[in-house]
Amino acid sequence: MGILRADKKFKQFENVSPQFLKKEGIKLLLCDLDNTLRLHSEKEPADELAEWIEDCRKAGVKIVIISNNGRKKMMQKFCEPIDVPCVWWARKPMSTKLTEAMQEYGFKPSETAMLGDKWSTDVLAAKFAKIRAYKVEHRRDIV
Repeated sequence: MGILRADKKFKQFENVSPQFLKKEGIKLLLCDLDNTLRLHSEKEPADELAEWIEDCRKAGVKIVIISNNGRKKMMQKFCEPIDVPCVWWARKPMSTKLTEAMQEYGFKPSETAMLGDKWSTDVLAAKFAKIRAYKVEHRRDIV
């Protein structure tokens, strides 16, 4: 596939089922935070996110949040209740932090995917890291 083409597209993160990830051989799912797993305005994890992460855990999939957001304390406060490691100021589309996460947790590129909402950061970083890129639609507040 092309460098700006996601390997798979989904409407929202909830549609990326643990069964799909298991079938694909994904054991490490790196996830963007803002407008992928949460609305930018959300200060704490929604119940749907906590349930999805728990379902992924039960299926043997590790979730790590990799964000360009530079607000370390906010990220830690958001990720702590759902017990998910987070990497802030990742500087995507650079793939350095994605590669470091794979090394830190002991996963191969063939076992890893990146889930995000932006072609220019998330998909491109995944392609540079030689992992699968899953794209979701940009989350928006319902007006």
